Amino acid sequence: MGMVKQTPGGIGYVELAYAKENNLPVAHIRNRAGQYVEPSVASTSAAIDAFSTELDKDVRTPLVDPPATAKDAYPIAGLTFLLVPTQGKSPANSQVVKKFVEYIITQGQSEAVKLNYAQLPAAVQNHDKNLLAQVGAPQNIPRGK
Repeated sequence: MGMVKQTPGGIGYVELAYAKENNLPVAHIRNRAGQYVEPSVASTSAAIDAFSTELDKDVRTPLVDPPATAKDAYPIAGLTFLLVPTQGKSPANSQVVKKFVEYIITQGQSEAVKLNYAQLPAAVQNHDKNLLAQVGAPQNIPRGK
C-alpha cells in the first residue's frame, strides 16, 4: 500500500480499519440510490443489512451494489471469513478455537466498532453459531460396503 500512498492519483483497495489507522484518503462512492457514501462502520452495516435475506441463506453472499432502498449503504463491502476445520487433529485445540470464534461472533461484537468493523447482524451471528456447532461434532461419514 506504500506505493499507492506515494503515487499521485494512485488508487488501492484496503479494509476500512487499515485506511483509518494509516490516515489514507478514502473514496466516497455513488451507490444505487444516487448517494455518494463514505466508507464507515455505519455505511458497512447498512450494506450488510441490505443483504440480510441473502446472507441468511448463504453467508458468502457478496456485499456489492446494494439495492437503491439502502440509501446509506457503501456499495463495496465485505465480510471476513474464518476457515475452521470441523475435525481438527487435536480435539482440545479444536475446542479452544471454537470458544474463541464463539466469542468473536457474540460478546466480541461489542469491540467491533471500536476497531472500525461493522457488527454482525443477529441473523449472521445465528448462522455462524449453527456452522460453529459442527466443530468437534461427531461426523456421520458413510463407510464403504
